[in-house]
Amino acid sequence: MTNELVINARPHETRVALVENGIVVELYIKRGSEQELVGNIYLGRVLRVLPGMQAAFVDIGIDKPAFLYVTDVYNDLRHWEQIMLQEGDDDNSLEVATPLRTRSLKGCDINIEGLLQEGQDILVQVSKEPLGTKGSRLTSHITLPGRHLVFMPTVDHIGISRRIEDEKERIRLKKIMQELRPPGAGFIVRTVSERAPKEKLKSEMEFLTRLWAGIQKKRETFSSPSLLHKELTVTLRAVRDLFTREIDRLVIDSREEHQLIVEFIDTFAPNLRYSVELYEGGEPLFDAYGIEMEISRALDRKIWLKSGGYIVIEATEALTAIDVNTGSYVGKRNLEETIVKTNLEAVKEIAYQLRLRNIGGLIVIDFIDMDREANRERVFLALMEALEKDRAKTTVMKVSELGLIEMTRKRTRENINLFLTEPCFYCEGRGRLKSHTTVCYDIFRDLERELVSGEEGKIYLLVSPEIEKVLKEEERYSVMELEKKINRRIIIIAKNDFHLEQHEISLH
Repeated sequence: MTNELVINARPHETRVALVENGIVVELYIKRGSEQELVGNIYLGRVLRVLPGMQAAFVDIGIDKPAFLYVTDVYNDLRHWEQIMLQEGDDDNSLEVATPLRTRSLKGCDINIEGLLQEGQDILVQVSKEPLGTKGSRLTSHITLPGRHLVFMPTVDHIGISRRIEDEKERIRLKKIMQELRPPGAGFIVRTVSERAPKEKLKSEMEFLTRLWAGIQKKRETFSSPSLLHKELTVTLRAVRDLFTREIDRLVIDSREEHQLIVEFIDTFAPNLRYSVELYEGGEPLFDAYGIEMEISRALDRKIWLKSGGYIVIEATEALTAIDVNTGSYVGKRNLEETIVKTNLEAVKEIAYQLRLRNIGGLIVIDFIDMDREANRERVFLALMEALEKDRAKTTVMKVSELGLIEMTRKRTRENINLFLTEPCFYCEGRGRLKSHTTVCYDIFRDLERELVSGEEGKIYLLVSPEIEKVLKEEERYSVMELEKKINRRIIIIAKNDFHLEQHEISLH
């Protein structure tokens, strides 16, 4: 089986799916109306210092003030370097633009009041997108990711990705970096650099240092708040961070984005040029790869297991609860064996769903209670093994006597389920529906499926009044683009008796 990066790019929405052995394991969605902030570098202005929270609010020129925690502004580089050494070096990914983590203040004599004052200008980078009611998370420890290296201009440190396991190769790479890097500069060598020649690393290092010099120059001439550096689009980030030697093929269905990817590849990884494919099939790309079905499954509350058992995923504001049940599975021998088999099967599905749905924060898993300690340990070790492929950092506690496992998963993007849905107004928020935008984009894909290229005529699209309004106002340019593509006029008609998610297509 092959590993593939599949990209469905449209003017209104870009979706990136990482497919391993035919299974969608990671999904990234960017909509045209949304800002992409992670990785952007700003000259910000401190709005308010909060001693009680050891944090500050910073104006970076967007609607909502961003949040800067004290350990992300601490300017003792020796202390910062020690933190980096203690934590090790994680490979950068599309999901995480900076390799920074929340750090404990225990044992550290740091005060936010001594570091920042209201009205002060500060150079910051967005490390987390706004989530729910929370603003963006910032850091003053800048990182500039390249394909092979991550440049850390504020840190005197060299790190090698943990995923490079060959000790001789680690020594070789560290020696090259010590020889090439500017004095006082920090770099993390990424997994894709394994066996990379010295010249390639040198070329990228020079590119990143020139990029940093340009940012510093802008800082001297721009007034706060200002954007000094914009991160790559989601498509090019996918190429930079996910398109490695382990990926056999990249498939994209947009000719314009395909050209941008080819240009990027020719510059940074020409050896991958012939692994990039433009999809021109009649069937929508995500349908052809079975990805659309997996996305729909990711919105389900209940997920059935092959044995007949099932898991239920419930998200609350504070945590995500996952419940494991035997369902229709009755086993063959005894109760304990039935329970253990169901729990072990659930472990694989839970690890998969956490990664696919991007569930973060505190997670509590209620496994079916097992009598034997050996079986509880077996389930725990199986979960740890299943989580090894997850790019997000996880911390897992042992199975408690109540059969619960408490764990955390680093929260970097919004949960896919929350992103694609909204509270149900039919039942006053007790359940969830697809959001208006998600329904519109589903309609666009259905139109592409229904139509045969080259045919002419009109299309009558019957939708609920709420969706009619969105299509004619917020999404009118997307409708116009689709009309050009299919060479047909789309007539949108509101039907008062239609459910929000209901629509019909009539061809004339």
